[in-house]
Amino acid sequence: MEPGGTRISQLRRGVLEFCVLALLAEAELYGFDLVRRLSDVEGLVTSEGTIYPLLSRLRREGWVTTTWAESESGPPRRYYALTEDGRRALGGFTEDWERFRDSVDQLLLKGKP
Repeated sequence: MEPGGTRISQLRRGVLEFCVLALLAEAELYGFDLVRRLSDVEGLVTSEGTIYPLLSRLRREGWVTTTWAESESGPPRRYYALTEDGRRALGGFTEDWERFRDSVDQLLLKGKP
């Protein structure tokens, strides 16, 4: 494993649900499409085995809702959409993340030669 790989994995796990909420803030998506879009972003590669339990939890928390829609290429798909509670949670996280990121950046930049 590369240096820091475990740390990056832990960071990814901690923010993945909010990355999913951010994608759902743009559009309703189905599970595999979420996996594909996350995998398009460096460092966020994930699997269906991670996404579907996370989506179930977000649904139980009331942050996403689901609807079924017919698919032209197979069985019906479950689409996920952000709720107002989900939007509020994403907004709160975004504010917290910006403060946290800025604080970490400030400390890391102090240590640069």
